Amino acid sequence: MYDCLILGGGIAGLQAAIQLGRYDHKVLVLDAGDGRSAICRSYHNILGFPEGISGPELRDTGRKQAEKYGVEFVFGKAASAEKKEEGFAVQSESGELYRAKRLLLATGIMDRIPPFPELLPTLGMSVYVCPDCDGYEVKDKSIIVMGSGKPGANMALTLRYFTDRITYVNHEQVELGEEKLAALKEKGIRCVEGPIEKVLADGPDFRGVALANGETLTAERGFIAFGGNEVKSHLAEQLGVELHKNKHVLVDPRTKMTNVEHVWAAGDVVAHSEQTTIAMGDGMQASIWIHKTLLEN
Repeated sequence: MYDCLILGGGIAGLQAAIQLGRYDHKVLVLDAGDGRSAICRSYHNILGFPEGISGPELRDTGRKQAEKYGVEFVFGKAASAEKKEEGFAVQSESGELYRAKRLLLATGIMDRIPPFPELLPTLGMSVYVCPDCDGYEVKDKSIIVMGSGKPGANMALTLRYFTDRITYVNHEQVELGEEKLAALKEKGIRCVEGPIEKVLADGPDFRGVALANGETLTAERGFIAFGGNEVKSHLAEQLGVELHKNKHVLVDPRTKMTNVEHVWAAGDVVAHSEQTTIAMGDGMQASIWIHKTLLEN
């Protein structure tokens, strides 16, 4: 029986694991090794890393730090979670059963990224998904927003704050409506209807896109905005945790505990701004209150 089982080894889960390890609690992190931080090649807005740091590097450093305090890690994904009288039982997809007194959901979300192999090396380097994180990186540069319908159009309009050299490619040709088309036109944003055949990139450097109609569009930077991101809250739902209408988990703002006693949530799966630094704070806050409740036993 673990004191705490953390589902998800991203930024929130790792920060919580480090702090709980420092409390000398018996902690297990069940980590599938995926998620946003596993694919981002560089974060630029984190205190102490002015030149940026990659998600995999941050995760690797955090895992080693947690292991120093005795935190255990298992590679795998949780298939089910159930509340028992003595705590929680979580079964992995491979059939292993783990039991813990407390449960922290740090399962995150995953952006809907089109399956162009050239995109992965560019993520966080020259192609981005978050205007709050990386809008500054496209300041006064030419950019292509690769997206679908209104989510893509809204991203283009948001980025107009940073640059006036924007082309929006409505890859899936989802109808925008007259109002959205008028807003794009008013801001001087070119809108191109039609599928992308190939992303043009030299390793981490985005160059543009080749369209299915034979046209090539070039730009210095890219953004992705397809909507329909996967919020990984199905385990929370199984446990009876209250969810926001967008499937994000609702938590107490002070403790990060959900409406289900002894179930906490932290990071992007929670209903708030999706930021690496907020995920760190969530993980720390949750771990402090998990520790407080463990002292009550």
